[in-house]
Amino acid sequence: MEQKNSVIKAIQSSRAPAAIGPYSQGVAAGSLVFLSGQLAIDPETGKIVQGNIEDRVHRIFKNIRALARAAGADLDRVVKTTVFLTDMNDFAAVNKAYATYFENNPPARSAVQVAALPLDADIEIESILLLDC
Repeated sequence: MEQKNSVIKAIQSSRAPAAIGPYSQGVAAGSLVFLSGQLAIDPETGKIVQGNIEDRVHRIFKNIRALARAAGADLDRVVKTTVFLTDMNDFAAVNKAYATYFENNPPARSAVQVAALPLDADIEIESILLLDC
């Protein structure tokens, strides 16, 4: 990503899956970090992890944590997430796995059902983090 302003920079990590289109894994803009939606892709294989929806939530948070760390933060700096599900019947199972990452002060969150996600995924989570000011 070409930097036009020193306050805006791309966030990248080889410990998270590479972008599957013309976008950055994340972008830091001042004290905020906007992470692109993460699918449950294992960065070593490039494939969506098998198993149940909870397994995929855990993979997604490994990816989010890798990008947060690349930005100089961790999951405790997440202030907002958006969860995209292809089946809202997975909501309770997603909540169970999601809650293990935010035991104290969970971020604001939206959850929506969508018709489809890239790579036929059943879940995607995007995040916004706040860096130390």
